[in-house]
Amino acid sequence: MSYCQEGSSTVKVLLPLAVMAFREFTSTAAQLYDNWIKDADPRTKDWLLMSSPLPQTVIIVFYIYFVMSLGPRLMENRKPFDLKRVLVIYNFSVVAYSLYMCYEFVMSGWGTGYSFSCDLVDYTRSPKAMRMAWTCWLYYFSKFIEMLDTIFFVLRKKHNQVTFLHVYHHSIMPFTWWFGVRFSPGGLGTFHALLNCIVHVIMYTYYGLSALGPTYQKFLWWKKHLTSVQLIQFVIITCHISQYFLMKDCPYLYPIFIYIIALYGIIFLFLFLNFWYHAYTKGKRLPKVLQNTTVQQNNNDIHHKKD
Repeated sequence: MSYCQEGSSTVKVLLPLAVMAFREFTSTAAQLYDNWIKDADPRTKDWLLMSSPLPQTVIIVFYIYFVMSLGPRLMENRKPFDLKRVLVIYNFSVVAYSLYMCYEFVMSGWGTGYSFSCDLVDYTRSPKAMRMAWTCWLYYFSKFIEMLDTIFFVLRKKHNQVTFLHVYHHSIMPFTWWFGVRFSPGGLGTFHALLNCIVHVIMYTYYGLSALGPTYQKFLWWKKHLTSVQLIQFVIITCHISQYFLMKDCPYLYPIFIYIIALYGIIFLFLFLNFWYHAYTKGKRLPKVLQNTTVQQNNNDIHHKKD
């Protein structure tokens, strides 16, 4: 009995201390956040999802939970959804959206004054500066639209497509781009977005044609080259952003974003190289019309080695 009373007394003492520690922690965190966010770009603070990183964090966490756990469990005893018509509309809509963003990035800086070197963010409210900031937000919002890629995989029970690379890419991009739009919407940190939009025009055109059905399969022989385009994208991004580290004087206001983009370029380059190796060495991810040819070529290579 005395042991229970002693344990109860300990809990009564520790519980208030834990509550006080938690309140102190949250208060300190809130103060740090307030001091940090006051330096953000005031032009973008009232735009959709821009008030704080919390709404997007909730969306991203639910996205990961759905595609990794909830979705597969809901679909476990159900037939895959037939989404052919939806996929055609979705993919070609993303193509149109990406083309529009390409145009806006070019007209707001990359084709109208940027030097492809030390390009700084214009924080004024001039039409051109606001156009670039708004284009950055459009690109940020597109990352949430593209989450539908994974959701469609789950609903169609294409679980083999829900890879670490896929989920990581769709989760990390919107999260970090929130900070880009709030602090640095423009300048050399947006070149990778322009390049990514160009790649997405090509990529989602492929997906759209693929969704049209078997009649168009013979036109999809260039799937392997699509991964090559993505690899080239990350090489160009890494080379472009690495200029910053060689410049003697480039007063970019938030260099942390330069480091993040450089890290992105290197990480995704290696992840896509790994994907290339495992997906195409044996032709497992090629269109069906080419799989038999690839397997036959691999078999011939094995026989030649034996000979």
